[in-house]
Amino acid sequence: METRPAGLATREKTARTRDVRVVAIGGGTGLSTLLKGLKRFVTTPADISAPRLGAPVIRDLSAVVTVSDDGGSSGRLRKEFNMLPPGDIRNCIVALSEDEALLSRLFRHRFDKGSGLEGHNFGNLFLAALTSLTSDFSEAVRLSSEILLTRGHIYPATTSNIELEALMEDGTRVRGETNITASKGRIRELFLVPPDVEPMPQTLEAIASADLITIGPGSLFTSLIPNLLVKGISEAIVESKATKVYICNLMTQANESLGLTAADHIRALNSHAKCQIFDYALINRTSASEEMKAKYATEGACQIVNDLEAIEAMGVIPVLGDYMEEAGVARHNFTRAAHDVLELAMELPREARPL
Repeated sequence: METRPAGLATREKTARTRDVRVVAIGGGTGLSTLLKGLKRFVTTPADISAPRLGAPVIRDLSAVVTVSDDGGSSGRLRKEFNMLPPGDIRNCIVALSEDEALLSRLFRHRFDKGSGLEGHNFGNLFLAALTSLTSDFSEAVRLSSEILLTRGHIYPATTSNIELEALMEDGTRVRGETNITASKGRIRELFLVPPDVEPMPQTLEAIASADLITIGPGSLFTSLIPNLLVKGISEAIVESKATKVYICNLMTQANESLGLTAADHIRALNSHAKCQIFDYALINRTSASEEMKAKYATEGACQIVNDLEAIEAMGVIPVLGDYMEEAGVARHNFTRAAHDVLELAMELPREARPL
C-alpha cells in the first residue's frame, strides 16, 4: 500500500518548474488557515519570469467559500440586511491580505460594547457597507480584496441566499447551520434550500483552469459539503484536469463527525458530490498530546482514525505528514500543508506517469 510521507515522492515530478493555478474550497477556520500557507507561494508576474526549478510557485490562487452561516455577527447582518453572511469571506480576505498587521487587525476587530455594535466584527460591517453601496455582495468582496491587497481571488460558492437542511439518522430534519451544529444526532445527508442555486461563472472558470484543487480542512457538513451541493461545482471539479487533494481534519467534531474515520470523511464528500473526487488525501500522522486528547474528550471528540487501507480502496492515495500543531486547540501547520499539496500538484498527471 502506498502511504508516502509528503514531499518524498520526487521521482515523478516534471523536469521543469510548473507555475500552478490553485483553487482552495471550504469555509470556516480551516480554509483561512490553509490560505495563509498558500499565500506564501503566490508570486508576482516578475517572480514568475525568473526560473525557480523545483520550487512550488502559485501563478493564480482562488478560494471558493461556503455562505451558509446563520449565527453570530454574520447571522445578524444576514437577517437585518438580507445579505450573504460575511464572516468566512472576511477571514479569507484577511488570510490572503498583503499586510497582516494593522488592516488585518482592523478587519478582525470585534466590538465588545455599544448598542447595536456589540458582538459585530468590523470586517463584517465593512462588507455590509460595501454591499449596500454596490448592491452586489460579490463586488463588495472584490473591492475589499483590492483594499487589503490580497494575493488571490475570493468567490462565494453562490450568491444566492441559502440555508442548510440535514436529514438525521433517526429520520428527522434540522434546518439552519446553527441548529445543525447544535444537534445531538448523526447527520445522514445534507441539502441546500433552495436546492438548485448557481455558482459564480468565475468559480467554474477557476476550477476548469486549475492545476490543483484542495478541499478542506474544515467542518465536514457545514464548511465543506455545502460547496459541493451548489449546482455545477462537483461536476466542474471532476471534469477539471487538476490534481484533487482532500486535506483531512485532525480531530473529530462534536455533532458533525463524531466516530467518523478519515475514509468516512471522503465517502461523505463523494456521496454528496455524487462522484469520486480525490486523487490524494493529505493526512496527519502526529499524535496529539495527552493534554490535548483530554481536552477534546470532554466534547466526546478524538483524533481522527487514519484507516489508510480503506482510503486506498477508494482509489485515493494517502499522503502522510506531520501537520498538527497545538496552541490551545489542534491546528494544521499551514506552511507545511500548503507546501506538500503544491508538491503533489507538481507531479506528472496520472495518465503521464511511467508504469
